[in-house]
Amino acid sequence: MPRALRRVLVLGALLAWFGAACAQAQGFDWDSLTHLARVRASEPYVAPGDKLPEALATISYDGLRDIRFKPARATWRDQGLPFEAQYFHLGLYQKEPVRVHEIAPDGQVQHIAYRSDDFDYGANRFDASTWGDLGHAGFRLHYPLNNAAYKDELVVFLGASYFRALGAGQQYGLSARGLAIDTVGGRGEEFPRFSEFWIRRPAPNATEVTVYALLESPRATGAYRFVIRPGQQTTMVVGARVFLREGAEPVRTLGIAPLTSMFLSGENQPLPGDFRPEVHDSDGLMIATGEGEWLWRPLQRPRTIQVNSFSTTHPRGFGLMQRDRAFSSYEDVEARYERRPSTWVKPIGDWGPGRVELVLLPTPDETHDNIVAYWVPERLPEPGQALELSYELAWQGDTQQRPPSAWVTQTRRGHGYTRLSPAEQAAQPQFVLDFAGPALDALPSGAPVRVVATANANGRVIDARAYPNPATRSWRVSLRVVRIDPNQPVELRAFLQHLNDTVSETWTHLLLPE
Repeated sequence: MPRALRRVLVLGALLAWFGAACAQAQGFDWDSLTHLARVRASEPYVAPGDKLPEALATISYDGLRDIRFKPARATWRDQGLPFEAQYFHLGLYQKEPVRVHEIAPDGQVQHIAYRSDDFDYGANRFDASTWGDLGHAGFRLHYPLNNAAYKDELVVFLGASYFRALGAGQQYGLSARGLAIDTVGGRGEEFPRFSEFWIRRPAPNATEVTVYALLESPRATGAYRFVIRPGQQTTMVVGARVFLREGAEPVRTLGIAPLTSMFLSGENQPLPGDFRPEVHDSDGLMIATGEGEWLWRPLQRPRTIQVNSFSTTHPRGFGLMQRDRAFSSYEDVEARYERRPSTWVKPIGDWGPGRVELVLLPTPDETHDNIVAYWVPERLPEPGQALELSYELAWQGDTQQRPPSAWVTQTRRGHGYTRLSPAEQAAQPQFVLDFAGPALDALPSGAPVRVVATANANGRVIDARAYPNPATRSWRVSLRVVRIDPNQPVELRAFLQHLNDTVSETWTHLLLPE
């Protein structure tokens, strides 16, 4: 590295440290964090250090799992506050330390140092007392979510800018992120990370807790604020002020409020040989457009990467949803996929024009997240100028966001008994959909309902019928499609109409290339 550049980097790091130290000495607030993010964006990026002690750098997966934080050492445990904080240990894949601080009621900041005595190292045999303040890999907050006698895990911040939360009765599933950069459209995805956190000490009777975070990456910085409110539906009100770094390579795709999930198989794409009917953390993407339409896109596991974009202005919301809540749909007594939360993103204020982007990735099994969804603004900020957005994240269980009219309860692909040959069945895929909801329930008996179904230029709908399903008191739709070029996807759309009124959301499906 040239000596002049080394001086610039050292000086920049010292100035940033001095600025942060002054802000903490004077009292921490949202504006001081924003100033810190803006300053960092004006400086060259400095990669975090990851020189771990040898014992942690070479530790096995099971060895790291055997290191557990001692609950008795949780922050605020001795004060009897409704929230508590516990911490994750560095090692193996978690090599980059984060700094965590507590904000006192008067705004003063106290660093929460790593202390080896806070952890139980299980069967590991090494001397951690010589490591000093390594920093933490991340942290989790606890709250009496399901009953007053026990503080459950509520939210986890761990790895890059990933975090996830739970409502009552839920089990961890999909994750959210602070920011996604060039998931598609660039030279490779960049993963910004939360490098520093500030947790505001809750009041003795608090029903919410506030977390601040500094986000950094080679091409962006950001100031983030999370106001977390636990309950049957745990919500986070997120404020984000994002800055593109001066002098860095341009960003192609800036993903706001990204969600990351897993889809291996479902009723629309069963997995041969698996006794479980469905395996997924989410079964569809739902979008409430600014134009008033509700869209439902069932998820799939593709053979090659697929990118779907849904343009709109002033979006009213989007989310990766786990609509199917029945154990019998999954039959997995360990994973309990029916308990995985849906996560709904509700913009606060005007987000302007842009698009919701859905990325589907191949995956060999259920251990890999292969679904990503985020909002892409039409215009990016100039370096040094803040892109400021606010939104609510709702982690929902059995009671979740629905369209006001009616929605798709299942999507199935395949033929029943038919006189079509196997070749004809392959050339004419069939979908069977069920719709339910208050707009359909309100119709009088015998009311005429029709399905409006269309395909893009690569397909043709040759049969589309809607009829009552007496077994579930819903409406069933049967679609048969002809594909023109089998090597290209087919975009399908279908919704229900009564007379001239739309009475359901729009089912929008991608028939993948064969």
